[in-house]
Amino acid sequence: MLVMHDMILTSSSLQHTTVQIPETEILRVNEIFLSIQGETSRVGLPTVFVRLTGCPLRCGYCDTEYAFYNGENKSISSVIDSVADYGIQNVTVTGGEPLAQKKCLLLLGLLCDAGYSVSIETSGAQDISKVDARVVKILDVKTPGSGEEQKNNWANLDYLTCQDELKFVLCNEADYQWAIKTTQDYHLDQICPILFSPVYKELDPALLAEWVLRDRLGVRVQIQLHKLLWGEEPGR
Repeated sequence: MLVMHDMILTSSSLQHTTVQIPETEILRVNEIFLSIQGETSRVGLPTVFVRLTGCPLRCGYCDTEYAFYNGENKSISSVIDSVADYGIQNVTVTGGEPLAQKKCLLLLGLLCDAGYSVSIETSGAQDISKVDARVVKILDVKTPGSGEEQKNNWANLDYLTCQDELKFVLCNEADYQWAIKTTQDYHLDQICPILFSPVYKELDPALLAEWVLRDRLGVRVQIQLHKLLWGEEPGR
């Protein structure tokens, strides 16, 4: 059954939008919350985060293990209603691994239809070929230090555009050198911006910055702003 939702979106940059939402479509949702975007080129922007439950990967540095199993079944219409309540333009769908739930694709498209600026944070182990073209894809390339390097789906590179971003989360200098070689081997810097991010409390961000300056790399060094503000508190 299709239910018509007339969503009055309070953000001044959003328009009153009518979206057709299948009421019976369900997602397993860990949390929906408002925070400051802590990473990517959108860093610092107020953002609504929709964190979906579940992930097939087990990265050694994972900071959202609570999202592996905990969650609540919600209709996609109720998820979009919850997002609308915040009245914020920017929405990030994350996890866990959001694309592990196939109906995430429907959520992404409907959020775009409703007028939001939408991004997705995905590991790159899942197929991104069917992600709505309006969605900014933040693709996490798994390094050897993550323990999940073999899960990288390199075919995904064919579906990235200049609006997207590739992120390397680095545990140590070996990961750093691997990221440089991978960027060169796949000509990643010709596809989209490249982000180098140190593992929180494991790799000194200042040291990573010194390496990047030393090697004259054309990458963006990023740290997790939300963790500087609030530590590892869930929902922030």
